[in-house]
Amino acid sequence: MSDPILIITIAAVFLLAGFVKGTIGLGLPTVAMGLLATRMPPAHALAIVIVPAIVTNIWQTFVGPYLRDIVRRLWPLMIATMIGIWLGAGLMTGPYARYGTIILGVLLVIYAIIGLSKVRFSVARRNEKWVGGIVGLVTGVISAATGVQVIPSMPFMQAIGMEKDELVQALGVFFTTATVALAFNLTSAGLLNATVAVPGLVAMVAAFSGMYLGQLLRSRMDADTFRRWFLIAMLLLGIYLAGDMLAKIYA
Repeated sequence: MSDPILIITIAAVFLLAGFVKGTIGLGLPTVAMGLLATRMPPAHALAIVIVPAIVTNIWQTFVGPYLRDIVRRLWPLMIATMIGIWLGAGLMTGPYARYGTIILGVLLVIYAIIGLSKVRFSVARRNEKWVGGIVGLVTGVISAATGVQVIPSMPFMQAIGMEKDELVQALGVFFTTATVALAFNLTSAGLLNATVAVPGLVAMVAAFSGMYLGQLLRSRMDADTFRRWFLIAMLLLGIYLAGDMLAKIYA
């Protein structure tokens, strides 16, 4: 973790990840995990991602007036996600950890395809709590294995009909909850320790710098155009991650 080249790489990754989040309101953990996974195991990548993700999502949680309504509607999703993360403890560090990179790659591809196709799901208000519980449990297990929480939680939150500003705040609330739960898994595995302090600090400074630049761009550039190219990049990155790891396993 003290390798200067690695530190520079981490700074560049989080500058880009923060830039994406500042521009479109999400994507920091997804981008950071995807790019760092090309250089290190997902568990080590998540140990670096975790603190910047928590801090930036806490900020997003309290920017907006919808917190009470979000908690009222999404508590089954959040509680089930925490349970799923707890049940999945060890998936990222156990004997099947190498498959986490493949799963991460596949998830990035799915995430990109859903975004690019503009498929829209719909969940009736009367069903959103029990559906949210199932979605949360699946999201939690996937998150425990890969560090990414966007599938299937993101399509679900869009499907229940949240307005744009409420959705952005809801993502902050949900990702904060899930990331804190992941932090407990990492601590139990001994991965969240002093060795990631310097990379974590570099990552946080770079992430906030990127967010600032992204917010400046948001007012000048069509966010939909940027989001489309971002999703294409995630699609290609996911194919590379899954394909590269499969080649290594079966070589």
